[in-house]
Amino acid sequence: MRKHSVTFLLSFTICFVLSMTMPLAAQAHVKWFTDLQPVKEAMTQIISPLFMALALLIAVLLAVLTQLLPTLNNLKFMQKVDRQLDKLRVYSILLLKYGLAVALLIQVLSGSLFVPEFELLTQQQSILLWISIVLLLVPHHYATKAGALVILYLFLDLTLEAGWFHMLDYGFYVAIIVALLLEKTKLSAWGFPFLYLGTGLSLCWVAVEKWVFPLMAVDIIQHHGVPTFGFSPEAFVTMAAFIEFVVGYLLVVGILNRILSLVLTGIFVSTTMLFGMTELVGHFMIHMILVIFIIEGVSFYKPPIDMHKTKLDQMVFVSLNFIFVLSTFLLIYYRFA
Repeated sequence: MRKHSVTFLLSFTICFVLSMTMPLAAQAHVKWFTDLQPVKEAMTQIISPLFMALALLIAVLLAVLTQLLPTLNNLKFMQKVDRQLDKLRVYSILLLKYGLAVALLIQVLSGSLFVPEFELLTQQQSILLWISIVLLLVPHHYATKAGALVILYLFLDLTLEAGWFHMLDYGFYVAIIVALLLEKTKLSAWGFPFLYLGTGLSLCWVAVEKWVFPLMAVDIIQHHGVPTFGFSPEAFVTMAAFIEFVVGYLLVVGILNRILSLVLTGIFVSTTMLFGMTELVGHFMIHMILVIFIIEGVSFYKPPIDMHKTKLDQMVFVSLNFIFVLSTFLLIYYRFA
């Protein structure tokens, strides 16, 4: 019993620290809140002693966390919560479909397309958005698929205009479209795993933006009074980006999805109060996805860590895999930024 209590306390502490240190990280797209032009930081400045120390520390913490999960999952309280949430899974696809319809409605009424930085410029775009909203509200999966295809057309058209690199920030929309298109098909079981993957990778991708273009995030801190808890703005940006990257990574590998989603939901609500309509327009759909993740958990997913039998092998795998993913994202983003 004492061991279970300690495990739960450690897990709660991790999530509490995330919630207290992520006010900036939750502003997933810093370009929405600053007028500064992006200036790429030198790679030697990005990979600072602080960056390397945090990367190693997080790799070790993730390795330890994987060994705490079995004990956490065996807690009676957690099992009871899981059983209650499992009953709500039948509503997940409805939340995704109608949540997307509401998100698009907010966007069209605010004159934006997908996110605040893209304005509705043509009547055709407005008409197509309204068509997709109506189709998503029709309670039939064929109408849902038609609405998803309309959204896919708008997304691809916007990608041709803004560039594929820019639109990688919003890759979760592609994941949403795929999940809706797979509804009630032989591949429907792949819909939500793809949604997890797309959302997690999007969080990782926009986290790297804060390392490569740190001045934009620093400008937000200075002009919006974001608390840095005694750290310099530059150091705080580095730490906040790491936290956001870790959250995305954990969503991809299937660790603590329900707890992380609950924490992130609270953070996004708090930043909406700070940044108002811009935050609501840009992140409403992320809110809905996180609610779905709270309901879904990781029942569909067998974490890659299960391929390794011994605790030591699991810890080494998680640590090295995190370093590899971090390095890959940073190098690719820096190369094409």
